[in-house]
Amino acid sequence: MQNPVIILGAQELGIAALDTFQSNDVVVYCFLDDKVALQQQEVNEITVMGNTEDENFLKLIGKKCDVFVAAEDMAARKSLVNMLKEDYKVVPVNGIHRFSYVSEHAWLGHGNLVQAGAIVNPNAKVGDSCVIGARALVDSNAVIEDHVQLGAGAIINAGVTVAEGAFIGTGAVVVSGVKIGKNARVGAGAVVVADVAAKQTVFGNPAKAV
Repeated sequence: MQNPVIILGAQELGIAALDTFQSNDVVVYCFLDDKVALQQQEVNEITVMGNTEDENFLKLIGKKCDVFVAAEDMAARKSLVNMLKEDYKVVPVNGIHRFSYVSEHAWLGHGNLVQAGAIVNPNAKVGDSCVIGARALVDSNAVIEDHVQLGAGAIINAGVTVAEGAFIGTGAVVVSGVKIGKNARVGAGAVVVADVAAKQTVFGNPAKAV
């Protein structure tokens, strides 16, 4: 049986992570969040015990509890993951919703959130600390690098590469073979038919830079 999980972050992403773990009957021990207004409050019946630097709870990680990083900001997620690796010698666990599908022939790193209805097909590769939104598709031989976020219903077709830190909006479609650059952003509903450069933002059908 999996250990209880401490979730770092009690806002939208943390709530999604809570739902994902509870769908598999995994106990969530508590939230930790740096937003003072949330501390000592209950979020969906789970208490926010303190902030993400509270050693009273962090010292449990790797011993009595596992950990999942659900900070809303990508830079904050990276910082927390690095802190866990360096100070506590642990990596976050994956949260894979009971009603998602991840092929046994797909490869997942650590600390990923795969929400309800999402599909990761055979020979797809997903790095670390990615968010795969509800009903999103990562098709065969696609490569999703670290810290990528796919919005609900996004479709990443076969052979696509999405580089580190990229954001793919809700309902966007990336056609087969396209490369999305590091820290690029694809708007909701966009249809991407050509490569997107690093840090570029694209919208529309077909998607164009803005």
